[in-house]
Amino acid sequence: MEKIASLALVAALLFHLPARAEAPAADKATDAKTVTVFAAASLKNALDEAAAAFKKKTGTEVSISYAASMPLAKQIEAGAPADIFVSADTASADYLSTRGLLKAGTLTNWLGNSLVLVAPKSAGGKKIALEKGAVLAALGASGRMAVGDPASVPAGKYAKAAFTSLGIWEALEPRLAITENVRAALTFVAREEAPLGVVYQTDANSDPKVAVVGVFPAGSHPPIVYPIALTAASTSKSAADLLAFLESPAAAQFFTRQGFTMLSHGR
Repeated sequence: MEKIASLALVAALLFHLPARAEAPAADKATDAKTVTVFAAASLKNALDEAAAAFKKKTGTEVSISYAASMPLAKQIEAGAPADIFVSADTASADYLSTRGLLKAGTLTNWLGNSLVLVAPKSAGGKKIALEKGAVLAALGASGRMAVGDPASVPAGKYAKAAFTSLGIWEALEPRLAITENVRAALTFVAREEAPLGVVYQTDANSDPKVAVVGVFPAGSHPPIVYPIALTAASTSKSAADLLAFLESPAAAQFFTRQGFTMLSHGR
């Protein structure tokens, strides 16, 4: 496996970097008109739209840091200021919950998603059988599969589980281009720097430069679930209002339009 050097720059351009692990300034932590959200990278398009709608409705600023879920969770554990945490897997939320770092009674399985194989749109969009021979043939002699890091990125973990279930992982592992989050994998394929990549359906829907060439069977990997919760350290008076808004029918349109399924419909 190898990391692709250009991806660090890609990720830096696409996403805000998570806040450093340091004690929050008191004025920011108690600012009723600012809510800080740490969220899985795959949520960017839909969550940005929902945050803009919330600001228009309430006047409340929403600051969002996007990255892979577990690194965000560890930022929160180290003291980085966040009011709401949204991960792309239950493991990252459980990591914080078992340490008492999420506010009791607020953790909910909020959204669902599906896992897909994508290729550059310019390649024609021909479907690829999720079998070893077909996938390796599509990669060609030197092509690599862009995948979130299976050690830390939920999409990468789901991809490893799916390829293992389908009997492809052992042959495919040496052909991976490991990325720091799922949106970096998407960008790599969109730029035609990788012939194939594994992303969520919602990521594929967000970029017209990629085409879905395969859909992984739901039973080939654990269910894709996005938990959401208030952090235990949050002092923002508006964080609970944002959480309620995100789980409401009024916000559902931003997520279902992108391809998410709603698992939670308010409290």
